[in-house]
Amino acid sequence: MSIGLDQSQLRFPFDHPKEECGVVGVYMPGHEASRLTFFGLFALQHRGQESAGIATSNGKNINVHSDMGLVSQIFREEDFYPLSGELAIGHTRYSTTGSSQLCNAQPVVVQGHHGRLALAHNGNIINAVQVKQQLEEQWNCSFSTTTDSELIAHLLANAPGQTWEERVFYGMRVLNGAFSFAALTLDAIIAARDPLGIRPLCLGKLNGGWVIASESCAMEHIGATFLREIEPGEVIVIDQNGLRSSLWRGDKGRRAMCVFELIYFARPDSVMDGKLVYSTRREMGAQLAREHPVEADLVIGIPDSSTAAAVGYAQESGIPYSDGLIKNRYVGRTFIEPEQRMRDIGVRQKFNPLTEVIQGKRLVVVDDSIVRGTTTPHVVSLLRRAGASEIHMRVCAPPIKNPCYMGVDMATRQELIAANNTIEEIRVITGADSLGYLTVEGLMKVVGGTHGGFCSACFTGNYPVPVQLELGKLALEKPSSKVVKASTNL
Repeated sequence: MSIGLDQSQLRFPFDHPKEECGVVGVYMPGHEASRLTFFGLFALQHRGQESAGIATSNGKNINVHSDMGLVSQIFREEDFYPLSGELAIGHTRYSTTGSSQLCNAQPVVVQGHHGRLALAHNGNIINAVQVKQQLEEQWNCSFSTTTDSELIAHLLANAPGQTWEERVFYGMRVLNGAFSFAALTLDAIIAARDPLGIRPLCLGKLNGGWVIASESCAMEHIGATFLREIEPGEVIVIDQNGLRSSLWRGDKGRRAMCVFELIYFARPDSVMDGKLVYSTRREMGAQLAREHPVEADLVIGIPDSSTAAAVGYAQESGIPYSDGLIKNRYVGRTFIEPEQRMRDIGVRQKFNPLTEVIQGKRLVVVDDSIVRGTTTPHVVSLLRRAGASEIHMRVCAPPIKNPCYMGVDMATRQELIAANNTIEEIRVITGADSLGYLTVEGLMKVVGGTHGGFCSACFTGNYPVPVQLELGKLALEKPSSKVVKASTNL
C-alpha cells in the first residue's frame, strides 16, 4: 500500500504533536550565568527549534540576544560578551500563540510600573485576547510581539502588589490556561507554575547558585543537582538574599498536568511527576500489551520517542524486542516539495528499515501517537516493502479526538484522524493488519491519574478550564506586525 503526499503532509511531514517551549533560569553569584543558560537550553532543544534567546542582568541593564533557528546556530562566542551578569533566563521556542517570526522570539523584555522585566514562557493563555484588551485599556500597554508571553510580562510589570509574589498571584487570578515561566528583573529571577501545573518546571542547585528549568535533564547537563519539581501555583523568587517560595491555593489543590509530557514531549531521562519518564513510558507499553495482545515475532518501536514503550510491550508480551527502523537524527525541516515519483521522501529521509531484521517477520510496531494519520501509512508501506509479513500497529496513547489549547500545537479537529474516523477505518487508512490504542483508563492507571491530576482533554474533551473553541495560535496577530531587533540593550 503506497499513498501519495497531499498538501497537509507537506505542511506536517511527521505526524506528532508539535513541540512546546523550554525555559531556563540561572542565578550564579560571582559568575557569568549566560553560558550555563546556553547549555541548559541546549538540553531542552527537543521542546522547540524555531527560535531561542538569552536575557541577562548585571544589576544595571537587562541585555538580550535572540534569533531564529537552533540554539547552536544562534549563539557564537562573541554573542556572550554583552550577556554579562550573574542572573540569566533563556528560552527555546515552538510557536503555540503567535507566528514563527523574529519579533516573537523570547525572552521578551518590557517596561512597566515596576521597572524592566524579561520573561521566558512555556504554555498558552486561553483568555489572551481579553487580557490584551485589559492591558491596553487599564495600563496603556503597547506591544511589539503577537505572543501571549508578552501579555504575561506586561501584566507582571504593572500588576498591583508590594512584592513579586503578590504580583504573580494577581496574574494567576487573571490568566486562564497554561504558564510555566522564568522572569528576570535587574536584581532577581522569578519563576512560577500555573495553579493547575499544566506545564512542567523544576528547581536545582549549583555551587551556591540556583537553576530553574522546564525539565530536570537540563540540570544534569550543566552539573546542577535536581532538587524537586516546582509545585502548581508556586512562585519562587531568587535574589541576593537567597530563595523564597510562596504557594497560591486559589484552585483548591486541583491539578491538571499535561499527560502528553509523559507520552511524548519530555526527554526520557527527565524526572516528571515524581518518576523517571523512561520508566513511565515503558509501563505504558506493558499496559498496551495487556490490552492488545497479538501473536508476533518481533516488537519494534518508531524511534526515538516510542522506544521505551516498545521495550515495555516486549517485556510484558514475551515477544523479542529489536530495532527495526533507524532514524536519521540530522533531518531538519524542508519546504521543498517532492516530485510525485518521490512520494515517500518525507518518511524515507527520516527512517530506514533494517531489512535483514524484519524480513518475513510478524511485527508489532509501537508508536507514541497518531495525530493526523499522515505518516503511519508511509511507515507501514516502508516496512512491507522491507519484507514484513504482518504489521500490527500499537499506540501508547488513546485516540486523539480534540485539539489542545494549553500550549501544544496538536491540530484542528478537522485534521485529527481519530475525530473523524473509527479505529477500524484508521486501520484501513494506515494499511496495518491490526491497530490497538491504549485506553484512557489504562493510561491513567499507569500515570496515577485515576482520580484526576492530569489533563487528558485531547482524548476526552474534558478541558481543565473553559476554552474558546475558535481560539487559534494566530489570535493575537496584527495585519502589520513590527519586527524588532534581535539584540537589545535596555
